[in-house]
Amino acid sequence: MNSSRRQFLARTAAGAVVLAGGAFTTTPAFAVRRTGITALTDVTVVDVGTGRKNPHQTVLISGDRIIGVGRLPVPRGAAEIRLSGKYVIPGLADMHVHSLGDERVSPPLYLANGLTTVREMAGTNPMLYDWRDRIEAGTLLGPRMVVASNIIDGDPTLWDPNLIQVIVVDDAAAARAAVRRVKSQGADFVKVYSRLSRESWRAIVDEARKVGLTVHGHGPDQVTSKEVSNAGQRSIEHIHSLGLAVSTREAEVRRMLLAITVPTGDYNAWFRQLHPIEWIAANTYSPARAADVFGTLRRNRTRVTPTLTMHNVLDQIDYTQLDPALAKYLSADSIGTYDYVIQNLYAANRTAEEVSHQRQMWAWRQRFVRELLDHDVPILAGTDTGTPYSVPGFALHDELEHLVGAGATPRQALYAATVEPAKFLGLNTGAVEPRKIADLVVLDADPLADIRNTRRIHTVVTRGRVISPAQRERMLADVEAAVKEPPTTATLAAGGCCGAHRPA
Repeated sequence: MNSSRRQFLARTAAGAVVLAGGAFTTTPAFAVRRTGITALTDVTVVDVGTGRKNPHQTVLISGDRIIGVGRLPVPRGAAEIRLSGKYVIPGLADMHVHSLGDERVSPPLYLANGLTTVREMAGTNPMLYDWRDRIEAGTLLGPRMVVASNIIDGDPTLWDPNLIQVIVVDDAAAARAAVRRVKSQGADFVKVYSRLSRESWRAIVDEARKVGLTVHGHGPDQVTSKEVSNAGQRSIEHIHSLGLAVSTREAEVRRMLLAITVPTGDYNAWFRQLHPIEWIAANTYSPARAADVFGTLRRNRTRVTPTLTMHNVLDQIDYTQLDPALAKYLSADSIGTYDYVIQNLYAANRTAEEVSHQRQMWAWRQRFVRELLDHDVPILAGTDTGTPYSVPGFALHDELEHLVGAGATPRQALYAATVEPAKFLGLNTGAVEPRKIADLVVLDADPLADIRNTRRIHTVVTRGRVISPAQRERMLADVEAAVKEPPTTATLAAGGCCGAHRPA
């Protein structure tokens, strides 16, 4: 700290306004942004980048910024919140969500769980862009939202238009036009999907670069993982395509993949045809191929979002269910959609052998993530919220636990939900440091000792707005009430993988 800053703090140390335990000024909608300084005192600040824990710190916030961190005096007139014994981490990010419900549901559930950033992976409904813009303007309380384009898929697409609207392209010209279209609609990035042809996918990547958008999404069936990375696609979602890339029988596996035929909208057919190919790949894992492919991802800084929360359910649909304690935060329609999706997209038509193999795939995916970590592939924590049976916000804590269960240290798991998302999105967040945006979570216990402690949330700070424990409880209670009411006009189609909904 420079001398002028020390002198200022010393001169103003007396006379702080103390809010013991968090007595906050609020409106029914959200915590009021303070015009002065807020001081979080006597906290342990967790440096997620290094794993250091710095006790007895004061975090000073002015507007939406952190202006000081250390053993500092509290400025005169500051609102002091004493938090002895608490731990402060950066705000969390869920890097793969499909929001469900109306604006009274997903945004507050994210924030109440300490999520201050989400990457929305399908801009299916224009309402998502409205949420994003209103949150940015401060008229809707919610996490920072980075919103994808509509999914762009090949022809025939995996998605039934009665479930979800996607943009279908069958050649380079159509692919380039689709990119220009989603740019004009306000997308923050382009979302690519599994059935794109190589020609269409390469045109998307090229056109996106020309119009200033990045490309995130699935590894298309016709494109190798190394090609995806080398061409500049910035993230690969899920483990499906990557698992196929590291097999000793890769050439055979890829021929089988290219032979898959799917009628328009028959997601179940693709899922079931993919399964035996994944099974072969999982049982022919090649350390040499992995070193080659994972090394390419590492050098190109291509992020992988494993979405273990999604895989946990879809690999074990006969053995997993909605957490009964969280059902109160979902509408009956959302729960019904989850059940519909499970039965029609995933459970239908399977043999007993497939059921057994799928369950074994879950253990393989955990080992696969451990290999990614061992090869220093950059990981993003993402849940695929919107897929059964995830609940917005709560699901990220499941994902952190799955990452640790796969072999990540608690610090590595937190890094994937804080530092890495900030780097990936180019945000001035992800650390508890001066000049960073004040996106913070105050925890009752040390998350580096036990990752489950990320659930023990005391206070959330989003862009300098402080959400007290009492307000957080009110937010959760309001969601519980909202899901029992008819949806407002400002509503998204409920639930389902990639934002799908039941046909009417």
